[in-house]
Amino acid sequence: MIKAKIQSYVALSYFLIAASLGILLRLFPILDINVNYKFMVHTHSHVALLGWVYMGLTTLIFYLFINEAAKKKYTTLFVCTQITIVGMLISFPITGYALFSIIFSTLFLICSYWFYVFFRKNNNLNKDSYALKFINASLLFMIVSSIGPWALGIIMNTLGSTSHWYKNAIYFYLHFQYNGWFIFCLLGLFFHFLEKNNSIISKKKITVFFRLMVFSCIFTLALSFLWIEPPVTIYILATLGVITQTFSLIQFYAIIKDQKTILKNKISRFFFKLCIFIFVLFCLKIIMQTITAIPYFAILSYQIKDFVIGYLHLVFLGIISLSVFFFLHQNKLITIPKKWILIYLTGFILSEILIFYKGFCNWQQLSIINNYYTILVLISALMPIGVLGLFIANIKPTFATLKEPV
Repeated sequence: MIKAKIQSYVALSYFLIAASLGILLRLFPILDINVNYKFMVHTHSHVALLGWVYMGLTTLIFYLFINEAAKKKYTTLFVCTQITIVGMLISFPITGYALFSIIFSTLFLICSYWFYVFFRKNNNLNKDSYALKFINASLLFMIVSSIGPWALGIIMNTLGSTSHWYKNAIYFYLHFQYNGWFIFCLLGLFFHFLEKNNSIISKKKITVFFRLMVFSCIFTLALSFLWIEPPVTIYILATLGVITQTFSLIQFYAIIKDQKTILKNKISRFFFKLCIFIFVLFCLKIIMQTITAIPYFAILSYQIKDFVIGYLHLVFLGIISLSVFFFLHQNKLITIPKKWILIYLTGFILSEILIFYKGFCNWQQLSIINNYYTILVLISALMPIGVLGLFIANIKPTFATLKEPV
């Protein structure tokens, strides 16, 4: 049986690779690097989303929600999934989107469907559990997101990669990954944490919150299509999405407020502050999405790449990655030494400021500071350094245990 701790280390190793590739990409404006930039972007994004986040979340689902008897059957699925991820890690830098990378990507999608079936058959959650509702919804959104990659092949063979439909298929996939699969899974883990600690949650509040989140996830898909100046119906759906999402945030805050005492008692002071920071980032995410419901800013966000990169990194490196760190630590699957997470946070916060600063300068047609790209690389390097520190801090005790005489 593949233990959850080993799965956690595997996920962390993918994050280290993805973060290191991110630094490589930021070196391109400074150095003459003899690799294909576009191919490396594909590698970076696939390892980050499908290696680090997918493995981190499925590890937590496996550890917390799968029956002990069924865990022995998981090894085959785990190994098959690793083959597809490593296959993408090798093939994307060499060929980009081509035969082998498409084969491995397709096989990964099949493994993700397999995981959903495995979860449905073998989960140990009570049917009335709201953790189950959120986790199940997250996995359904994961499956829905895969419509995007399936559609890409058809679009490339018919309309070509320059078509609006090509980019919209990618945005469809990213939307339901970020706002569906990732966010709903993290919320499911949060509510499981509360349920495990015998927290009393208002059934009315959580029911309303769940429904608002589902509707907002579906409606805010329209935000991804505003850049092509679509029919007025899409603008109406986008507006409904941001309104619904705002109400869901208010409802979520009300739930958190009710649970403040339990959270303070069950979480260390440092990680409680980290959770507050994650919530602030979640609020920022919703504010940014709300702004892009305005047509001018929707087009602007498409034209200025730094705003898109800054937003995606805010959600991925901030909300999602920090939450995965927290839940892995809280369930004793990895340890998080404070110094390494602070190094990671410093790199994340400062790099976000620099990325949005450059986007603002492009928008207002201002000159950026001298040596901007060098400064960005040096600051961004703090993130893989932080992840490497976390990785070593967790691997060292494991090897020490292995070396101990029986």
